[in-house]
Amino acid sequence: MNTAEQALRRLELTVTRRLDGLLHGAHQGLLPGTGSEAGDSRVYVPGEDDVRRMDWAVTARTTIPHVRDLIADRELETWALADLSPSMDFGTADTDKRDLVVAAIGAIGFLSSRMGDRFGALVIHDEYIHRMPARTGRPALYGLLHSLMDAPRGQVVPDPPDLAEGIEVLSASRRRRGMRLIVSDFLDAHPDLDPDAERPWERPIRRLAARHQVLAVEVIDPRELELPDVGRVAFADPETGNVREVQLSPKVRQAYAEAAAQQREGTRRALRRAGIAHLVLRTDRDWVFDVAQFVLRQRRMSHLAHRRPV
Repeated sequence: MNTAEQALRRLELTVTRRLDGLLHGAHQGLLPGTGSEAGDSRVYVPGEDDVRRMDWAVTARTTIPHVRDLIADRELETWALADLSPSMDFGTADTDKRDLVVAAIGAIGFLSSRMGDRFGALVIHDEYIHRMPARTGRPALYGLLHSLMDAPRGQVVPDPPDLAEGIEVLSASRRRRGMRLIVSDFLDAHPDLDPDAERPWERPIRRLAARHQVLAVEVIDPRELELPDVGRVAFADPETGNVREVQLSPKVRQAYAEAAAQQREGTRRALRRAGIAHLVLRTDRDWVFDVAQFVLRQRRMSHLAHRRPV
């Protein structure tokens, strides 16, 4: 058995042992939601129910306003957008950011395949956005993950596709409702450090969320947040290939940490404005624990949001 096959088997075993069961409950997706399949009718609650779900046939028959509940879809088509641009080959802790991309997609894929969902992916790599068709079953998912693991390291290419373009392709090519997973570091070529500024990918992801259930997984490395006190260092931009030597003085390190914090806060606010669930995975943390905590937190929030006032 080769190294890649062993890694995927360990990933599946980890997901099965530590994450399986989190999806079992009232809803069928990773993120709690009402779904789109029509269910039973019940009495309309003013100020709480959406009038667009009014069941006019039952209302006319009973003369009492009724709404039709929506239940979670039992078979979804899940698509992932994997960012394998050169910046994802970076890693200074327990793993590379690219490995976390495979882990996040594998976790969602293994959990979705156990429920019979179809799983496909779009991959941003070099100058192309590659498409891997949605299929059901464990062998198909293994093939998809093998392709992600075997992809060569990103190269500097002229005019590469960015995250906004990838989201546009994902939204335009896959119209069937379902879950959409976006795994990236959300680093822009020309970052705007104003936390309230609109990100280039913000409008495309908002349009995507209008039709699908969307989860954004932000992958970061601790060295992207703060720099070590090591004196003079040569930095190479993986996206452009430019190299620059910098003296890491306390003032430079502080300015870098502040800029990194502003960039991350801008990503968080943009995703919140778009109504997107946001999961952060770090190369120096236990990603399985972070996924489990995220799912449990989303469930608690959903329970509180849907609980009727006494």
